[in-house]
Amino acid sequence: MFKCLLIDKDENGYRTSIAELPEEKLAQGNVLVNVLYSTLNYKDALAITGKAPVIRSFPMIPGIDFSGIVEHSESDEFKVGDKVLLNGFGVGEKHMGGLSQKAKVNSDWLIPLPESISPLQAMSIGTAGYTAMLCILALEKNGITPQSGKILVTGATGGVGSFAVKLLSLMGYTVVASTGSSDQHDYLTDLGATEIIDRTELSEPGKPLMKEKWAGAVDSIGSHTLANVCASIQYGGAVAACGLAQGMDLPASVAPFILRGVSLLGIDSVMRPRADRVAAWKKLSEILPEKEMQSIAEVISLEESIDIATKLLNGDVTGRVVVDVNK
Repeated sequence: MFKCLLIDKDENGYRTSIAELPEEKLAQGNVLVNVLYSTLNYKDALAITGKAPVIRSFPMIPGIDFSGIVEHSESDEFKVGDKVLLNGFGVGEKHMGGLSQKAKVNSDWLIPLPESISPLQAMSIGTAGYTAMLCILALEKNGITPQSGKILVTGATGGVGSFAVKLLSLMGYTVVASTGSSDQHDYLTDLGATEIIDRTELSEPGKPLMKEKWAGAVDSIGSHTLANVCASIQYGGAVAACGLAQGMDLPASVAPFILRGVSLLGIDSVMRPRADRVAAWKKLSEILPEKEMQSIAEVISLEESIDIATKLLNGDVTGRVVVDVNK
């Protein structure tokens, strides 16, 4: 038997609870992992609270990422005792997820844990840090460098935003942070932001083209915010878009793209090819000191996850939430 967070939906309604299940309830993957840590991401919070139809089948264990140690393997790629991590691939939505003491998954979904990163550190980074790094690597592939100019990060106190600010700063970029949390300016400054703007400057309907302010941006907000960000990017700049906290719509015009040569880069972390995953985690292991991971992450128990999920959706959580599934 193993302990997990379990979401169910039946005639009694939608509910999330702590449960104990036998191993045979897990999916039929070829690698069984003793999970050590998982996280609470925005998508996990939507699933746990039922605020959006994230879960594809019931019952379901949420948790879109995890780190742990291989207990049993039918794959030539992994052996018993290997330290591994997983991000995405529908885990926690279509397949039993990481907010659990055990997970059984396909070996293709796993990557080896970099030697310089512990399982706790991996989930302190988690899908949020991994996604932030994918965004930055995409900007760099499009020619954005620290010399190009300032980089904007929207939703800067969230998981992806916090890591984007920190990583960009460590890589030598000048970072402008957009946030609605007026009491978190010190937090953002400590992460490396050199300038902070209120999110209301971007969240309302704007003009097709606005003053050129930033060489690039990492956006996790979407909707009017993303439209205004694109309209404010310098000629030849780029925006990496990875979220939809404000909405899925994009009320923009083609003007920034055809008149300023702005590139809008869609960042998917769920089905990303393994080579991109390995490259992102390698870069993370090289530039992110342990103390920086600890400054962003708070560690909680499975039992605390349900209440924290609601706070996360309400914008009352700063930085990363790591779940010690054995706590």
